[in-house]
Amino acid sequence: MNTVMTNLLLYIVWNPSLEAFSLGPLTFRWYSLCWLIGLALAYFVVRRLYKEQKIKDELFDPLFIYCFLGILIGARLGHCIFYQPDYFLTSFKGFVEMLLPIHFLPDGDWKMTGYAGLASHGGTAGLILALWLYCKKTKLRLWTVLDNIAIATGTTACFIRLGNLMNSEIIGKATDVPWAFIFEKVDPLPRHPGQLYEAIAYAVLFLLMWVLHKRMPEKIGTGWYFGLCLTYIFTFRFFIEYTKEIQEAFEASLPIDMGQILSIPFIVLGVWCMVKAKKSTVGLPK
Repeated sequence: MNTVMTNLLLYIVWNPSLEAFSLGPLTFRWYSLCWLIGLALAYFVVRRLYKEQKIKDELFDPLFIYCFLGILIGARLGHCIFYQPDYFLTSFKGFVEMLLPIHFLPDGDWKMTGYAGLASHGGTAGLILALWLYCKKTKLRLWTVLDNIAIATGTTACFIRLGNLMNSEIIGKATDVPWAFIFEKVDPLPRHPGQLYEAIAYAVLFLLMWVLHKRMPEKIGTGWYFGLCLTYIFTFRFFIEYTKEIQEAFEASLPIDMGQILSIPFIVLGVWCMVKAKKSTVGLPK
């Protein structure tokens, strides 16, 4: 008994409230706040990059809406299609729940739930498509916009994973490492804090990108930063999956989990962008 208690004291017991604070009838959850903080930080980073590159303010203004909708729609569809197609794609109610932030109750009523289920791979694909549409509208060079967004991406990715941590979701496998978390909302087992691993990795990514863009501004517009961002994030994501529990039961029968499968195309795309950029001499206009 004493040994068990001693071991438990080595671990971090994690059971925060899902709600950060309330203002009257409005309740603000940590997860939503982390999303908003991450997007706001990226907003200010990209605004500064646009000013450094002397891109007109009126071309920057619609960017946030394109990014927000692209990430949200892509992340939602990515989760529903790749992780729970048997639920969302096989009934009318499931299809409606995929599109709207509601859940139908057994008695036929419904309740507002928010979008419970977002996938980062879908969010990335949605963001790329949204940026392509944005560039079609503004006539800006796609590679320039992709590189600027890539430099800021680490901030948003970091806070999204901190939101997952506050929600005690996307948990790691059981372990006895001394920094293990006991997610009380899940079970009493000490587990890898996979969300925290990713948050730290993405914070490092942002610092790396910021330093590199200061030293090599001529590479903005070649796709090199975009390629580095994809390669870094999804290579790390591929290997960190080995410390995480599978999210859906069907993944147990796969040689690698769905997160790893979806990471491979992004790694390939990232490497291709970096190789292409190395051969390119076209960056920001002088």
